[in-house]
Amino acid sequence: MVDVNFVPDDYTQSNDSHRTNFIYLVLFAVLMTALGGSFAYVKVGQRDRLADEERVSKKLAEEQEAIKQLEDLQARRKEMMKTALTTAELIEPVPRSILLASLTNNLPTGVSLLDLKLVQKQGKQTAPAAPTSQYRAAQAQKGSAPEAKEAAAPVNPEKLLETHIDIGGVAPSDLEVSKYMERMTNSTILDNVELVESKEYKVEGNTLRQFKLRAMLKKDVHLTKEDVEVIRSKAVNSVWNF
Repeated sequence: MVDVNFVPDDYTQSNDSHRTNFIYLVLFAVLMTALGGSFAYVKVGQRDRLADEERVSKKLAEEQEAIKQLEDLQARRKEMMKTALTTAELIEPVPRSILLASLTNNLPTGVSLLDLKLVQKQGKQTAPAAPTSQYRAAQAQKGSAPEAKEAAAPVNPEKLLETHIDIGGVAPSDLEVSKYMERMTNSTILDNVELVESKEYKVEGNTLRQFKLRAMLKKDVHLTKEDVEVIRSKAVNSVWNF
């Protein structure tokens, strides 16, 4: 039996064409959907990266600010240390170890120190002499002189500090005490050496002289490095002479 197809060929070709177009449309829609999803994914990733970059930039700026603050603190610390050292030099121009070494260097044979006390007191500022009427008239004609300005300027209170030294010790006799006072008077850092007390002192049947001296550190004294080395070297040698 022979099959006879009564459907026209044009109709069949038209259906095949429509089916093919539909498949193409579906594939195009799928492709566009995939491209749209990929674009959205890329945009989301870019947005996240931009947010990360902003966070990193903000953190870097904070770190830079912290470093700047730390550098400012270090600079202030150096300035404070410099000021502290300058103040220490003004208040204590001669280190106590050097002062003690100088006191022990001048000890005569047989003399020993028992007590040493340092006291800093505020000295009084001496007022300048009142100018005469002739001097005032001359200065009025010349104008304010630099000397007058310097005299009127207040003195730094730290420069008025006086270091008083109370010394106590024992000696074989008053002769050694006098030698010690003479050596202290000739010292480059001491001034106003005076005897406060000298009395008899017995130790294990031996009669000694117990003395008390008072002195003052010279004002505006500044020791060089060579002076300090000389005092220290004498101190090392004088230990064996006590």
